[in-house]
Amino acid sequence: MSHQSSRKIVLFNKPFNTLCQFTGEAGDSTLADYIDIKGVYAAGRLDKDSEGLLVLTNDGKLQHRIAHPNFKQDKVYWVQVERIPDSAALAALEQGVELKDGMTRPAKVRLMDEPPVWDRHPPIRERKNIPTCWLELTLREGRNRQVRRMTAAVGHPTLRLIRYKIGQWSLGDLQPGDYSLV
Repeated sequence: MSHQSSRKIVLFNKPFNTLCQFTGEAGDSTLADYIDIKGVYAAGRLDKDSEGLLVLTNDGKLQHRIAHPNFKQDKVYWVQVERIPDSAALAALEQGVELKDGMTRPAKVRLMDEPPVWDRHPPIRERKNIPTCWLELTLREGRNRQVRRMTAAVGHPTLRLIRYKIGQWSLGDLQPGDYSLV
């Protein structure tokens, strides 16, 4: 069996301000700046201003299973938000939030200590008089900018968003811009 037909799965820690594609406009940071493996494509997306785990593969069926909400892959996000959410805000996130495109599915959410993550460049804009905190948010759907819209809907705008886990795969100790084959 040739190596051409073997399945490839790449775990990549997408840096802030990098597009989830291999091509872009002049000056854009893209996957091509970091990944030199041919024939793999992102299974799902992370916005340019989000960081963390991106799974790439050359297996179209796997790509669909990871990206499509029907397959209910848990996606775990570490979210730094403005202010400390109260129990009502946390309950709203867990039960589902009304967004312009309808109710979100129930999510798991918990307050967490600041995770041991890399510094972001540029750093988030913190306001001295507004505390921030970190949430671990687990979703089983992936609408456009969903985490940011959900936290804003309950009064806690997202300052920093890191996807830590998709299904069975997690960032582990991958640093921004690093990838590993699994």
